[in-house]
Amino acid sequence: MLVFAISDKGGTGRSVTSTNIAYRHALQGNDACYLDFDFGSPTAGAIFSVSSVARGTRAGGLHEYLRGELTEPQRIDVWAESDREGLRVKPPGAGRLVLLPGSEGGGELSTVDDEMANRCVQLFSRLEEEFDLCVVDVSAGRSFTAEMILQATVRLPAVPFRWLVYHRWTRQHIIAADGLVNGADGLLDVGARFGHDPEVLRERIRFVRTAVLESEAAELVGLRDEQRAWLSAYDGELRELAGRHGVGRTAMLGKVPLDPILQWREQLISDEDVLATKIANAETAAAFEDLAKKIMDDSAWEGL
Repeated sequence: MLVFAISDKGGTGRSVTSTNIAYRHALQGNDACYLDFDFGSPTAGAIFSVSSVARGTRAGGLHEYLRGELTEPQRIDVWAESDREGLRVKPPGAGRLVLLPGSEGGGELSTVDDEMANRCVQLFSRLEEEFDLCVVDVSAGRSFTAEMILQATVRLPAVPFRWLVYHRWTRQHIIAADGLVNGADGLLDVGARFGHDPEVLRERIRFVRTAVLESEAAELVGLRDEQRAWLSAYDGELRELAGRHGVGRTAMLGKVPLDPILQWREQLISDEDVLATKIANAETAAAFEDLAKKIMDDSAWEGL
């Protein structure tokens, strides 16, 4: 399964959520691969705590591969190469966890030609056969990278793929997420130009809400009654807005609660972080675990 992670605005938590989904999927016994297609800021290595590629790789990255300068991009075995002690040994029963980094200083794609799209097709085809889940982190907004992926996937009719569109629970992010999918030059519009059936493509797109502040969250302790009442009323407004823009519950695959640790440091949330050091919330780990299961579960998508 190929899963493309995208957002219309920066700061949605797209990369940290997607890396945690891949991590949790591997912990569930599956082989997971993460491709850093956020070419303007290829920093997934920092989230996986692989300092050698914290800002991308200096040789053998996805930029060089797409330009035809090498036959295979560099691979990082996260279990073997992470600097973080809790990640350096593959847990019993876990599958592989592999990172394909972008290139340091590579920059966003300024154009996409047919050869580049074909190399993308070849890469996706090989990886889909090798891994249970391939998460592709796409840079925010409308980009040539997203167009290249839409070109590539229409040439892979037998390869299953899905899109996750990330947004925060705010008015601006809800409107932006709707525009990215349904607006002019959005995913459906551009996908149709390259030969995708818009209705079929729409069914392969779901939304993920990030940094959601629940009414019972500890962060709300100490707020005045007036503030609580305002937050409750505004939450209702956002629900109504999301429904009107097609970003409501029926189109949502899941949500991730606000977690203080992720506001300070984008990282993988391990069970040790929750149970031993207690620096992360159990609800956050459970949300990642749930998304890692739903992302592959056909019934979870069909039921939306």
